[in-house]
Amino acid sequence: MSARKVVLIPGDGIGPEIAEATKDVISASGAKIEWVIRRAGVSAIEKYREVLPEVTLDAIREHKVALKGPCTTPIGEGFSSANVELRKKLDLYAAVRPVRSIEGVRTRFSDVNIVIVRENTEGLYSGVENTVSPGVVMSMKVATERACERIARWGFEYARKRDRKKVTVFHKANIMKITDGLFISKAREASEQYPDIEYEEYIIDAGCMRLVQDPGMFDTLLLENLYGDVMSDLCAGLVGGLGVVPGANIGNEYSVFEAVHGSAPDIAGLEIANPLALIMSAVMMLRYLADSEGREDMREAADKIKTAYNIALSNGDKTRDLGGNLKTADFARVLIQNILKI
Repeated sequence: MSARKVVLIPGDGIGPEIAEATKDVISASGAKIEWVIRRAGVSAIEKYREVLPEVTLDAIREHKVALKGPCTTPIGEGFSSANVELRKKLDLYAAVRPVRSIEGVRTRFSDVNIVIVRENTEGLYSGVENTVSPGVVMSMKVATERACERIARWGFEYARKRDRKKVTVFHKANIMKITDGLFISKAREASEQYPDIEYEEYIIDAGCMRLVQDPGMFDTLLLENLYGDVMSDLCAGLVGGLGVVPGANIGNEYSVFEAVHGSAPDIAGLEIANPLALIMSAVMMLRYLADSEGREDMREAADKIKTAYNIALSNGDKTRDLGGNLKTADFARVLIQNILKI
């Protein structure tokens, strides 16, 4: 098969280092990817004077799929977040964060296998704020029938495709009866179309208590924007942190797969950053290409990479943040060696 062009946004700080390691691992897996390199974040400001230049957006619109490293947004300089701009301008309405326990990464729990599906475009993150009077400000929570309906349908469809058994909504409809009420009403409607998938609801504070008591009781979480943002990082903490979880932002036309941790400028250039989250996000991307385009070669490559990092972690081959001593490129080389043995 011919090579599939994919946009690569290395990002800032440790981004270029982990992106290079990820490219090497993907190449070793046999996946035929031709990278189209574009910029976002601080590196884009230096050249284009904006965090998300049109040339980057145009490349994603042309090739449909991107892999993105962590990007920095300067604080207090009037720049918006590159991540937020990507979601808005490409209508990437579904944020997906798979979180699972990994052998070799010790945590309090060993049976976590949760996918967080988060509505990505509205809620309090719509940014509708104003000053009502001196000393009084207001932020508006926006919910639309269209957005609630499509994320609910997307979440159930994802669960079915991935052979997951249950969808749980966390909400606060007992207080926010209209906004959260709309969200759960559309989730309930969607659940009726998927009788093979169990559906349940929790008020979010009670749901959080249940989650930290026994994360094994949850499967797929369906959440509005703010709740999904918080729960994504909380669940990552159950399995070892943001360095061991992938992420994706998906719309009807375009998809961006990304490491969800920060750019860590304090360790940039030291070659000690963990590339695993970006590698795992690349595995998600390869599976997405396999599902959406029938590229079984991508699925085979994804399986090889996942097996390779599972073997590495269980053998104790880890970067410093996980208790090991491997540098960024060394970890990539271990994965490559494992791939070649598969």
